[in-house]
Amino acid sequence: MGRQIIDLHAWLATPPGAYLLAWEREQISRVVADVFGFHALQLGLPELDALAANRMPHRWLATEFPHDRAAMVSNFAALPFPANSLDLVVMPHTLELTADPHAALREVERVLVPEGRVVICGFNPMSLWGFRQKRAHLYRRMGWEHMFLPETGDFIGYLRMRDWLRLLGLEIELGEFGCYRPALSSLGLLQRFAWMDSAGSRWWPILGAVYCLVAVKRVRGVTLLNPAWKTTKRVSGASISVAGRAGSTRDSA
Repeated sequence: MGRQIIDLHAWLATPPGAYLLAWEREQISRVVADVFGFHALQLGLPELDALAANRMPHRWLATEFPHDRAAMVSNFAALPFPANSLDLVVMPHTLELTADPHAALREVERVLVPEGRVVICGFNPMSLWGFRQKRAHLYRRMGWEHMFLPETGDFIGYLRMRDWLRLLGLEIELGEFGCYRPALSSLGLLQRFAWMDSAGSRWWPILGAVYCLVAVKRVRGVTLLNPAWKTTKRVSGASISVAGRAGSTRDSA
């Protein structure tokens, strides 16, 4: 996995990588700005400060390999947080890079509080970039073509990701696709096809090169209550003060 992560970091410095990061930064910033709570965690991709627009008092970046920006190094399938302790987890291409994406997603569901949110970004295999990557895999065996995208793990399509989330009780709240320009490495050519971003979002929205989705942890039978006080009742001439307070405790990460 180490070589795959180095490949991704190098690719993000290329024109298509910068184009992708700009779109994801805009989408994630818009989403996390409206998520409130106390504890937020970003898993991987230190090139993207995914929590910059969030206002929670405790925000961390975790990576699986040492990095200057990382607050902790952790196995994403065994996070150092108690259950029901995080309000927000952001996973930018995390599931494509980690060794066991199913285990990492289950771990995120474990640490999220009820009604907590997870934001996931991933490459879309049903896109111009995805088709170019599949063709490169085939032609590379013959020595005809180099890979366009980094050699990460398996790309997880939107529908497949939706099924994984449903099995864990994570309900998709929002889904967006982006980066509709062709799979080109030249900055000039990418800029020439800038018109395809607006056309793609209108005419073929599910064929963007990348998707960003937000899912909410739903827990059946759990109702979040605000603090409430009952009024004083008088029984048989005696004054009895009855106070009932509904609250919840949260583990501190």
